[in-house]
Amino acid sequence: MALVGLDELRAAQRRIAGVAVRTPLMPAPWAEDGHRRLWLKPENLQPTGAFKIRGAHNRLAQLSAAERARGVVAQSSGNHAQAVAYAARQLGIEAVIVMPDTSPEVKVAATRSYGAEVVLVPAEERDSRPAELARRHGYVWVPPYDDPFIIAGQGTVGLEIGEDAPDELDTVLVPVSGGGLISGTAAAIKLTTPGVRVIGVEPELAADARDSLRSGELRPWSVEERYRTVADGLRSPLGVLNFEHLQAYVDDIVTVTEQEIRDTVAVLARRGRLVAEPSGAVATAAYLHRAGELRGRVFAAVVSGGNLEPKLLSELLM
Repeated sequence: MALVGLDELRAAQRRIAGVAVRTPLMPAPWAEDGHRRLWLKPENLQPTGAFKIRGAHNRLAQLSAAERARGVVAQSSGNHAQAVAYAARQLGIEAVIVMPDTSPEVKVAATRSYGAEVVLVPAEERDSRPAELARRHGYVWVPPYDDPFIIAGQGTVGLEIGEDAPDELDTVLVPVSGGGLISGTAAAIKLTTPGVRVIGVEPELAADARDSLRSGELRPWSVEERYRTVADGLRSPLGVLNFEHLQAYVDDIVTVTEQEIRDTVAVLARRGRLVAEPSGAVATAAYLHRAGELRGRVFAAVVSGGNLEPKLLSELLM
């Protein structure tokens, strides 16, 4: 499939206007060290608590009347789940969401609150059950990341960063999981602000995208390996179309440790006044802990989501 281009990104931006929040690019003076500056893109402020509403609405808005009548099915650990459920309710579409039985209860409850039916399955069945349900019931499958409409929707994050960034911006840090967010964001940045580097960030315990990008071929990690990280939103395998976007537009991927992720959740809450889930904290963690690898001076880091259990937040703040 062809890479998402600027026309698709601009169309998605128009389509999601008024549904997704145009989040600000916030300065983080507490993170300055005399040599570097940081700006934060707080996607945790979206209606569903994460950037996923951008891609979900863009995808569902493309469905024909006949497809909408069939209903949709999607799989997710939680943020795509909520986004699809929310967008489906807005558009009057029935939604069934397949979620791993390890998903945080706060994400399961939120998904149900938007009117979706939730089907809990073992983690290894998360990506296979939607196809079965689609065959059985005729649902339209809405993938979480390996889809051009999803990528274009998520890429509106990059368009906004490019429009709002200071002229000195040289590096954008983006969390990586299945790759929808970094695929679209990297495309948008490279197509509108050439010269700005895009660096992906993954947990060390779920670094399949880094391995794939550096080796030049998809190198999937097992479910057991990926599910070790506390960053539950970054446990998905890298998608095929997403890998093509990474090869075309992403400069590198770095990793952060579990302790660095946990510490950064607390830093964002205390210093940035932002509630970030572990998945949403990894880009900022890279800025704070990987200065030697990154080498930039003016950074933008995407805080991709803020949906986490209150108990976990309490633990991380202690």
